[in-house]
Amino acid sequence: MTTSPPKTAGAGNDPQDARDARNTRGARTSTASRGSRGFNTPSPGRTAARYLLLVLVLLLVVGPFLWQLSTSLKGPAEDVYTRTPAFLPDQPTLGNYGKVADTIPVWTYAFNSVIVAAVCITGNVVGCTLAGYALARLRFRGARLVLGLFLATLVLPGEVTIVSQYVLVRGLGLADTLAGVALPGSIAMLNVLLMRTAFAAVPVELDQAALVDGATVWQRLWHIGLPNVRGMISVIVIFTFIGAWDDFLWPLIVLNDPQKYTLTVGLQYLNGTFSANPRLIAAGTMIAFLPIVVVFGICQRFFFKGVEEGAVKG
Repeated sequence: MTTSPPKTAGAGNDPQDARDARNTRGARTSTASRGSRGFNTPSPGRTAARYLLLVLVLLLVVGPFLWQLSTSLKGPAEDVYTRTPAFLPDQPTLGNYGKVADTIPVWTYAFNSVIVAAVCITGNVVGCTLAGYALARLRFRGARLVLGLFLATLVLPGEVTIVSQYVLVRGLGLADTLAGVALPGSIAMLNVLLMRTAFAAVPVELDQAALVDGATVWQRLWHIGLPNVRGMISVIVIFTFIGAWDDFLWPLIVLNDPQKYTLTVGLQYLNGTFSANPRLIAAGTMIAFLPIVVVFGICQRFFFKGVEEGAVKG
């Protein structure tokens, strides 16, 4: 007597079961296709709107720079005040940059600005790193009070303390000197808070393990802290250089000797009392702007590299 093999459970031959199985597979396939886009993936319309907004912001930010560059390259025969402005110069020339050097000692002013920026960058990198590490990692009496004082200084605008700063600089005998220009910007409270935040993001367990191995405070700062905050140091370098290079009011107050002027203050001589050549002013503006682009481009590369290499790997 031959016995037929038993039917496997769930593998019935009912057509209704087959249709239910196909419907279940179809629902899973459609769910997977929707999930491939992700829940936060924007629609094509939103993506186009975002790109349109980015292009508009790009035109607003880069447009004045390109217009100044175009004006600085226009020849003396071209009318820059025409009713229909011409973006591309008809007779492009670099003679305006040479005339700027003939009108004012632009390279002397640029060298003075480099000295001020170098002092400010050195002071902020060294001082803010030490202060930020102390506030984030060291335990001492009055740490919260010091942090509160740092936060309180951010509320005051610079114009409120500019008179007291000048009195202090003059009392130290640094009036009409580049050191007096660079001294107030040598340590910025915002940079101290940025470094404190960066050091606080480093896991405490790394410091504790180094402390067990007998590492001193300086060794923990050099071998553990600094490798993990190189990205933030690059940000501080960029902000400090831009602030020191573009500062106009403070150098104008401190300096009296025209030979000690920084570049932003010295460029005012391009604007005459009774006449002004917009081509020379635009060329001087580009001379003052190009170093910022160079420094930002260099430090931006180190910024992303520092963030990648400074990441704590488990």
